[in-house]
Order: sequence, then structure tokens, then C-alpha cells
Amino acid sequence: MNSFKSLTRALSVVGAFAVALVTGTAFAEKISVEAVMAPQEKIRLNFEDGSKHFVLMVRRTGKAEGQGPLVGAGVTEYGMHDLVRGKDGDPRGYLVFAQDDGSKMYIKFRVRAVFVPGPGGKPRLLDNGYWEVVGTTGRYKGMKGAGTLHIKPASKTDRRFILNGDLVAAK
Repeated sequence: MNSFKSLTRALSVVGAFAVALVTGTAFAEKISVEAVMAPQEKIRLNFEDGSKHFVLMVRRTGKAEGQGPLVGAGVTEYGMHDLVRGKDGDPRGYLVFAQDDGSKMYIKFRVRAVFVPGPGGKPRLLDNGYWEVVGTTGRYKGMKGAGTLHIKPASKTDRRFILNGDLVAAK
């Protein structure tokens, strides 16, 4: 009886795998990537109305570390960060992951910035949002994916972008 159950279980696994191959079901790969991004170009608009509102358009660069197919890629952010200092904001933009072989993945991101009380009464910034794949070339061709994004200070000028989620390879 036990060997029958084992055989049945094994055939179920093989059958599910065969159905996945025939129907083209892709398997997701978990990713966890961080990149410390340093500013290369900045354009800043400060509202001169006492509101502490500003818009920062920035190009930052870094290198992807962690786990998954984006590791080792150079990363460039093309971002627009619309913020009211000490209150809230809406950063958004694109991250371009580029490998030495010319392969690229274009990721669109949106973040909601919320300031909460921090140590000593100073506001502490929480930058949390999501990302999604919007274009691919080379080894990334046809990949799809999405996940969460957190932006944290790495220094006074640099930011740590933390991406977690799933990438699905093309059939």
C-alpha cells in the first residue's frame, strides 16, 4: 500500500510538471536585490511658498547585489521625487539594469513617502512602494515580474534601493 501511495504521489508530480511544460506555465524566481545609488545629475525645484515642497529629478547609478538574475548589473535610476519635507511625497521613475553583455531590464517604480516621528522628535522617512518589469532585452528578453521596493538612506547623498519580488522567465 505504501509503495502504491509513493508511486501515485510521484506520478502526480511528474504529471503536473508535464502539464506545466505543455501549457507553457513559467516558474517564478524569487529575487532580492539591493543597490546603493549615488547621484550623477540632479535638477531641483524648490517651492518658495513656505510649504517645504520640492521636486527632485535625479539620475543615480549603482550596482545590483543580492540574489537573482539582476545581480552584478549596473543600475541607473531616472527618478522624479515629489516631496513635502517632513510630511509626505510620491517618488517614481525607472530603474535600468544593464549587464556587460548588453542585456537590459527596464523597471518602473512608484513609492509612497511618509514621514513618521523619529528619535529626538525628528521626522523619519518611510519610502515603500512597488516595481514592475516594463521592458527587456538580451538574456532578460520576455521576462516579466513585480515586487516591493524600499528606498533607504545610505549616506547624506546616496540611497539604497531594495527590491524583492518575482521574475518569470519567458517560455
